[in-house]
Amino acid sequence: MNIQFENPDKVNGLMTLTIETSDYEQKVEKTLKDYRKRAQVPGFRPGQAPMSMIKRQYGTSVKVEEVNRLLGEKLYEYVRENKIQMLGEPLPNEERQKPLDFEGDGPFEFVFDIAVAPEFKAELSGNDKIDYYNIEVDDKLIDQQVQMYQSRGGQYEKAETYQSRDMLKGDLRELDEQGNTKEGGITVEAAVMMPEYIKVEDQKKLFDGAKLGDIITFNPKKAYPDNDSEVAALLKLKKDEVADMTADFSYQITEISRFAPAAVDQKLFDQVFGEGTVKDEKEFRQKIAESLKPQLLVDSDYKFLQDVRAYMEKKVGKLEFPDALLKRIMLNNNKDKGADFVEKNYEQSIVELKWHLIKEQLVAAQGIKVEDADLKNIAKEAARAQFAQYGMSNVPDEYLENYANDMLKKRENIDGLVDRAVDVKLTDALKKVVKLNEKSITLDEFNKMMQGK
Repeated sequence: MNIQFENPDKVNGLMTLTIETSDYEQKVEKTLKDYRKRAQVPGFRPGQAPMSMIKRQYGTSVKVEEVNRLLGEKLYEYVRENKIQMLGEPLPNEERQKPLDFEGDGPFEFVFDIAVAPEFKAELSGNDKIDYYNIEVDDKLIDQQVQMYQSRGGQYEKAETYQSRDMLKGDLRELDEQGNTKEGGITVEAAVMMPEYIKVEDQKKLFDGAKLGDIITFNPKKAYPDNDSEVAALLKLKKDEVADMTADFSYQITEISRFAPAAVDQKLFDQVFGEGTVKDEKEFRQKIAESLKPQLLVDSDYKFLQDVRAYMEKKVGKLEFPDALLKRIMLNNNKDKGADFVEKNYEQSIVELKWHLIKEQLVAAQGIKVEDADLKNIAKEAARAQFAQYGMSNVPDEYLENYANDMLKKRENIDGLVDRAVDVKLTDALKKVVKLNEKSITLDEFNKMMQGK
């Protein structure tokens, strides 16, 4: 086999592979002999059919299969051994690739266009200065967490008089034009309402100061204009059944429930951090601060890697890419979406490709490798973060371990976990390489900055 590679402009490569008869004939012959041993041909005993018949029937398809196998194997072997940084898949050259006749013998010549990554250096050192934002755990943030835990540990209590945000239960009855209960009209017993969420102010005010047993007259359609789904849910009807409804309804309050946040006491301390872990409110707040720091560190590190990206993209400068060829590759990978999709998304794909190439060099320079233990740790942290969203801060390690193992069993999770593990290890490494311009910032300020405000 003969392989030639041309790369005059450094990014558009042309590879010509010539496969001679001698490259494939021995393997083809062996495969056909194996076919003959297994062939069931009418008029011949098993394995005794003439070889000429086997070749006539299977020869071309076996040859095509073997030539394609050789082609792929040698092409990628050449790319690997010659350290060609190929982007995407090779595509047949549209001008120099000649039609091939596999009915005859070789040589067979294949000509491929190969997109090659541009040459550049992505390096960082102590001379490079990058911002790093340390998010403060201040009293306001701790107060918010305390309130969140109080809310999750709270419960509804019975009340006599309605206040904003109370939940009501009562009997709904449709009224006629004279304001009397309509005979055969709509009736809903134990209908649940939260007047706080009524959209129209004059309808909402009808419930102000209402007491247990009071009868309120209101109009559901006026209370929830342009929201037939809300009205239908309240009246236990289908949406199309309330479209033309205009009637008033009476609502006799049979129950008032008021949400009471949990008290900041030992019961709450034990719920959040486990029995006996925290003894008083001061320790509770300290423990909350400790639990927040790792979460905020994740946010700080994420911002740092974003800033590294922006810094490196500027430092590396504009790169030349084989645009026409990359668009062909993109179109080949998105045949169902067409050329318009390629044109619309190409520029952004190049932005991402540039960062991918920069990141590859940074990862290689730091000698970063992802091991099974790294994936397990990332999966456990993902589990811990998910439990934390529900206020569960003291999840036993065995539960995190089981959750992580389940994540790792699903192939669709692996690529994301690998990417995350690479980002974590790269961030940790680069924080020790560059000069950090450390800045203290509140979480509110950090969030506004991330939102571009």
